[in-house]
Amino acid sequence: MKLSELIEKLNPLEVKGDLNKDITGVNIDSRQVKEGHLFIAVKGTQVDGHKFIPKAVEQGAVAVLCEDIPADAAVGVTFVKVDNTEHKVGQVATTFYGNPTEKLKLVGVTGTNGKTTIATTLYNLFRRLGYKVGLLSTVCNYVDGEAIPTEHTTPDPITLNQLLARMVEAGCQYVFMEVSSHSIVQNRIGGLKFVGGLFTNLTQDHLDYHKTFENYRDAKKMFFDNLPKEAFAITNIDDKNGLVMVQNTKATVKTYSVQQMADFKAKIIECHFARQRLSNAISKVCI
Repeated sequence: MKLSELIEKLNPLEVKGDLNKDITGVNIDSRQVKEGHLFIAVKGTQVDGHKFIPKAVEQGAVAVLCEDIPADAAVGVTFVKVDNTEHKVGQVATTFYGNPTEKLKLVGVTGTNGKTTIATTLYNLFRRLGYKVGLLSTVCNYVDGEAIPTEHTTPDPITLNQLLARMVEAGCQYVFMEVSSHSIVQNRIGGLKFVGGLFTNLTQDHLDYHKTFENYRDAKKMFFDNLPKEAFAITNIDDKNGLVMVQNTKATVKTYSVQQMADFKAKIIECHFARQRLSNAISKVCI
């Protein structure tokens, strides 16, 4: 792909060098850069990727996306300056891998507890119904039946789009994905198109990162705020934050509950230490 195509929607502040270069890969880790790659220098919470620009160039990077063009910029390397590289990685990765979520039905599951259970249950259900399905979860990623080990609840944008592109290639129709608060704030899901989102619940968690409960809640809410109007948003109204999550969404809202009247109403008829048995009276949601 030409560099000019890759950055077309980024609104660069400055370009130094030739945009007519063929890009053979994109990376945020300089150690993984190969000949012909675009290196994206991200100012992370722990390390500033700008420090590794020389290493990326040494590894074969022919272009660098950055917030600050080095004074001693390498000759022959194209530098593209943007306002926030962290927010651009997802757009670049999505474009490079052919916009995979335009060819899939991607559903995100967010909340404190239950994300893995719900995403995995949906994955198994849809496979049993005969669909080819992908799963992106804390425990393991799956491209239909192929297991791929995972290190984070939500991978970095480049790894994420690589996996989604593999799912497209494998013929997957649906993908169920855990969406962490970190990934929302860090824009790891930037550029992805979701057809729907589900909210489980909210408890005190990750306050070492978010600092306050309000910040944590608002990070989760941001996911629903950004859903398109064609999408659906399913929320747990037994949680006091359930309706807060969807108060500004453009998506079609559906509710579920055990304790209150809702679009999806369940009743606990057996409760054991390891499981519950539920009866339900629910409306139909098509995804």
